[in-house]
Amino acid sequence: MGSSEINEKNDIAISVKHVDKVYKLYEKPSDRMKEALGLAKCKHTDHKALSDVSMEIRKGETVGIIGTNGSGKSTILKIITGVLNQTSGEVNVEGRISALLELGAGFNMEYNGIENIYLNGTMIGFSQKEIDEKLDAILEFADIGEYVYQPCKTYSSGMFVRLAFAVAINIDPEILIVDEALSVGDVFFQAKCYHKFEEFKAMGKTILFVSHDLSSIAKYCDRVVLLNKGVKLGEGSPKEMIDAYKKVLVGQYELPEPGKDRLLDDEDLRRAAAKAVDDGASHGDNVNPELIEYGSQKAVIEEYYITDASGTRTSAIIKGSDYSIHMTVRINEDIPGPIFAYTIKNIRGTEITGTNTMIEKSFLDPVKAGEVKKITFTQHMNLQGGEYLLSLGCTGFEEDEFTVYHRLYDVLNLTVISDKDTVGYYDSESEVTVE
Repeated sequence: MGSSEINEKNDIAISVKHVDKVYKLYEKPSDRMKEALGLAKCKHTDHKALSDVSMEIRKGETVGIIGTNGSGKSTILKIITGVLNQTSGEVNVEGRISALLELGAGFNMEYNGIENIYLNGTMIGFSQKEIDEKLDAILEFADIGEYVYQPCKTYSSGMFVRLAFAVAINIDPEILIVDEALSVGDVFFQAKCYHKFEEFKAMGKTILFVSHDLSSIAKYCDRVVLLNKGVKLGEGSPKEMIDAYKKVLVGQYELPEPGKDRLLDDEDLRRAAAKAVDDGASHGDNVNPELIEYGSQKAVIEEYYITDASGTRTSAIIKGSDYSIHMTVRINEDIPGPIFAYTIKNIRGTEITGTNTMIEKSFLDPVKAGEVKKITFTQHMNLQGGEYLLSLGCTGFEEDEFTVYHRLYDVLNLTVISDKDTVGYYDSESEVTVE
């Protein structure tokens, strides 16, 4: 082996070669236990979370991983950090890792903040002397005041993530792995997190970064890997991969053959998007399996889905584009004036926006049993990039009393893809002039 080959090998911080991750899905939790103990062979189905994924990250690089929900982004990070074991393939890491994945996962809620700093630092591999030296920096970064001496179970969620982030970010790692963690806390704390992130990059640290915030991916990353449904579709510059990702969001499509590392071209996407529309599935992977529904059932919401500006069914909408929310409602009894509605909430449960056919004065008529109504709400997407939940309802008034016929809470997940996020919940779409 020549000296150039040795240097090239020593330059690799993270190497992932032909990694598969397969989960066994059992009908009952007890079946998993029986098989683990060797008591019985139980029926299960295999779910392939990753399929033949390979990538190399050089020391000092900032590499982003993007993809829709369920693409395998978090799974590959957990395998790299050792939280999960791969089913097959090889992973090698050179350097000490700090992983901002599940913040505070190693915390003891009965301990106070100081005790948890030492507990977490010890678990990472630091001596008490090393933690002593970093304590002031951690406390200054977390900025939670005297609460650091109180049990963590008394913290607000904001204080907890501030402390957990401060511990993870101040241990001076050689490799930093971040999974959406930069969006914790208030705007000021987020600014502090990004400043620290920029410091790490300037210091030549190796950074592996997963985010739905495409503006951050474009700003910070040297290279980007695109995953979808456990398959690596390609890698390249941030612009190339973000453009490819936006094409992927045109609609569902057939995956490339296992082990075939290529980007889908426009013709692939056109054919697959058409196929998705022709298939006409009423619901998709973005349906909440634990949705809450109730109502008198005088009317029932039978079908619901989201489409992008081209009419393709999808759970991801590009900010700045038009999109539509569709629902099909079967009328089971005569109703004097049904009201069809939708609400969009963020993942914390805050209602962000919504409307209904009464507010819009678009439908105020009585309906008869046996009728089927197809309702479409079309609007411009100006929400900030991120994850949202869609609720649907059919209600009305009977003798001046509000009545719920059918309501579906948090029924669909809606992902907004953005390469420019402003402050707050939505973009004012300002036109700016400077003279």
